[in-house]
Amino acid sequence: MAGEAQDQVWPLPKFYFSVTIASLDATFQEVSGLEIEAQVIEYRHGNSPEFSTIKMPGIKKFGDITLKKGVFKSDNKFWDWFNKIKMNTIERQSVTISLLDEAGAPTMVWTLKNAWPSKITGTDLKSDGNEVAVETLVLVHEGLTIANS
Repeated sequence: MAGEAQDQVWPLPKFYFSVTIASLDATFQEVSGLEIEAQVIEYRHGNSPEFSTIKMPGIKKFGDITLKKGVFKSDNKFWDWFNKIKMNTIERQSVTISLLDEAGAPTMVWTLKNAWPSKITGTDLKSDGNEVAVETLVLVHEGLTIANS
């Protein structure tokens, strides 16, 4: 009914976000892979009367982050970052992914520790297509923290 107080608890929309990579400035169309899991260790001691294992948490495992962005003229900053990879050395960056509210303030922030590009995929090309050229950047990292505002 009109005039009634509305419930102020609504899920956040996912279309308004920002990505900050320490020394690189870019806007992205899509971000995926914000996940963490604990590997499972199964154990059964020899004199256990149970014929099953117990499950314990093991090492944490972080998913790769996939970022998609439009291709722009003379924009090779991610290719340049990728090309800095040498034998067991890479320029690691901190990455911040923020979900924004309607005022542009961060409401949920994911921070990646020691991220670096493991894969870059250029756009596909089609002579009869009318889509925007999009490239994909896959980041690996050593830690994911989440903060709510």
